[in-house]
Amino acid sequence: MTRRGRALLLIGAATLAGCGALDPYPTAPHALPPNAAAGPRVAICYNTLTTTLAEVQAAAQQECSADTLAEPADTDWYLQNCPLFLPARATFVCAARR
Repeated sequence: MTRRGRALLLIGAATLAGCGALDPYPTAPHALPPNAAAGPRVAICYNTLTTTLAEVQAAAQQECSADTLAEPADTDWYLQNCPLFLPARATFVCAARR
C-alpha cells in the first residue's frame, strides 16, 4: 500500500470515529430462547473496544419503558443485525421494577 493509500485509510477511519459511527444503537433482539425471562426485550449493537458495559446498559434502559429495568440476558457476535464496526449485540429484558 502506498503512502497516499495509508493516509486516506487513516483519514477515513478518523472520520468514522469522529462522527459517532461507533456509538451504540438499538437493534432487533434475537429470538426468545426456551426458559427465557418474560417481558419485552431490547438489543443494543456496540463495539466492545470503545463502549463500556455501563454505556450499553444505559442505552438499553433508554429503550425500555420508565417503569421497567433493563436486565442483561445475552450477548452475541453473529454480525447479522450489527455492522462490522459494532459487532457485539447485547440483549436485555425489560423487567418490572421490584
